[in-house]
Amino acid sequence: MQIEVLKSKIHRVRVTEANLDYVGSITIDKALMEAANIIAGEKVQIVDNHNGERFETYVIEGEAGSGCICVNGAAARRVAVGDVVIIMSYGIMEFEEAKTFRPSVVFPDTETNRIVR
Repeated sequence: MQIEVLKSKIHRVRVTEANLDYVGSITIDKALMEAANIIAGEKVQIVDNHNGERFETYVIEGEAGSGCICVNGAAARRVAVGDVVIIMSYGIMEFEEAKTFRPSVVFPDTETNRIVR
């Protein structure tokens, strides 16, 4: 049996842009993507801590070190610049593998969206 489990999580980053006039997706700072083991084109779930919205989209790579978290397209209506969001992706794996799997979880500085070391 296969199950879906948390693979990657960027916990509490601040939305820096909301671009309605774009085809869709979320642009994420490349450094955050790499730290969380997320790749361009990957499906992610976004949870907005300020308004409770939850939605799914795919990832576009942003400039490394920029702190960019830009929600694009129609999803831009579900956030406001300054909102704190959690970004998660999931993987499908065998049940036994899932028991020992450890997701990549990143806790960036919420003010700068940069990785705290």
